[in-house]
Amino acid sequence: MGEQRTGNGRAEVNDRQATGRRSTDRPLTERAIAADVRTLATLGNDTRYEALRRIAEADDAVCVCELEPTLGVSQGAVSQALSRLFSAGLVERRKEGRWRYYTTTPRADRLLRVLDDTRSLDDD
Repeated sequence: MGEQRTGNGRAEVNDRQATGRRSTDRPLTERAIAADVRTLATLGNDTRYEALRRIAEADDAVCVCELEPTLGVSQGAVSQALSRLFSAGLVERRKEGRWRYYTTTPRADRLLRVLDDTRSLDDD
């Protein structure tokens, strides 16, 4: 196990080589746990998860009007899903005229990548 300095100068024990995980000298705060649970709950709905995947796979920002036919739910359901994804910090949105366009955040991209990576481990 090695020791690394964090940005604030404190030492952090790193046992990534032994376990594949990073351990820290402090547990998650209740606030961080609650935020993680909210994020996972947001992803725990088929419509929201599939919308996030479709946005992540798109070459450009995605409009609600583009998602409705591909998700097979009403525009209202798509709008509600996107609102939850935005509140969870998984998508960013910009308004152009009467339409809103969505892109994934770096956090969402990392979460999707981790899910893909763990799924590929099951395929071995």
